[in-house]
Amino acid sequence: MENGGEAAKWRFGAANPALQAAGRHNLRSLVHDLYDRLDKSDSRPVVPLGHGDPSAFACFRTAAAAEESVVAAAMSGKHNSYARAAGVEEARSAVAAHLSRELPYEVTAGDVVITAGCNHAIEVMMAVLAAPGANVLLPRPGYPMYQSRASLCGLEFRNFDLLPDKGWEVDLDGVEAIADENTVAMVIVNPNNPCGCVYSYDHLAEIAKTARKLGILVISDEVYDHCVFGSKPFVPMGVFGAIAPVVTMGGISKRWMVPGWRLGWIAATDPNGILRDKKIIESVIGYRAISADPATFIQGALPQIIANTDKAFFENAMNVLGEAAEICYQKLKEIECVTCPHKPEGSMFVMVKLDLSCLDGIHDDVDFCTKVAREESVVICPGSGLGMKDWIRITFAVDPPLLEDGLERVKSFCKRHGKPRR
Repeated sequence: MENGGEAAKWRFGAANPALQAAGRHNLRSLVHDLYDRLDKSDSRPVVPLGHGDPSAFACFRTAAAAEESVVAAAMSGKHNSYARAAGVEEARSAVAAHLSRELPYEVTAGDVVITAGCNHAIEVMMAVLAAPGANVLLPRPGYPMYQSRASLCGLEFRNFDLLPDKGWEVDLDGVEAIADENTVAMVIVNPNNPCGCVYSYDHLAEIAKTARKLGILVISDEVYDHCVFGSKPFVPMGVFGAIAPVVTMGGISKRWMVPGWRLGWIAATDPNGILRDKKIIESVIGYRAISADPATFIQGALPQIIANTDKAFFENAMNVLGEAAEICYQKLKEIECVTCPHKPEGSMFVMVKLDLSCLDGIHDDVDFCTKVAREESVVICPGSGLGMKDWIRITFAVDPPLLEDGLERVKSFCKRHGKPRR
């Protein structure tokens, strides 16, 4: 016995079941665990195809105007204080004007709440909607942060399918089949992570009509807005806000290639004011008051980041991303044991189906990714973490020569592990 007393009976340490449930959908841990599988003796550069962070590569460096805006805001001495829960007013106004340019109505600063990135926006919305008995509808495959945050706050989630043979469109019949009187919202991601699709005007209109029929709001995750390089333009879901209320979530992390700056937003793109009448925005601000704050100097810089970044930066970034997407799609065609059902048109990702029947000793998608990491120093995201077993997600937001090298290594891996042809 230490200190001359009786042994203490510590009362802490019991597991939190909600946290454990949320952890089962933790994509970051799943991908980063693969880095522990790398062969440290392999002198080749690691090829990071598992997560979408292009900022590590010089070809995707953010605009000089964005960097200069942050420096100026930090040096001004005007942004060292706490901000209001909804965010710095000038930042809210800048986002409202930014969104209004593409909508048939005006978004006001009062419709916008600034968040610490889009992941924070997901946290806020899942918590706000977590009334007793409520459920939300989430896409499969999908970004697992929605499931994690829903699990953590006790909000039931149900999955509807995205259809690979229809360009990963939403299975709207499936949405109606799983909804009930306790369903409060459905989530779409457009441009899509993890599938790389971009939804058409007509398909978004059908989504809005379905939401209206069910009496639910649409959460539109548009963090990849305008990250498009195919034939379809980006159309904001808010265009259809008069049909069904839309909560638009976005940020600067992807379009400006600065995920580490952690600045995003939640906006009511709802010209009929239904979200305000239902106190959704009030609840969002209430939750923000007890959660993390985005850095005030990044908020202070936001108006100038938006105003001063020229079109040439975005055009160049999309040209490089489009080139990388083309390389990815063409190289995948050369790998016999995988199928890419839809050429990527947006975001930074593509979903690829594994044909395990032609691979020897590979049990599932996690086993595939683990062995590719160990043998080829290429990190790929297993589809199981996105709700699609025996699929993989590849990011092409990588320096094109490194991307090509990485996919050549995957091709070599599949040849080496391929079953002999009869």
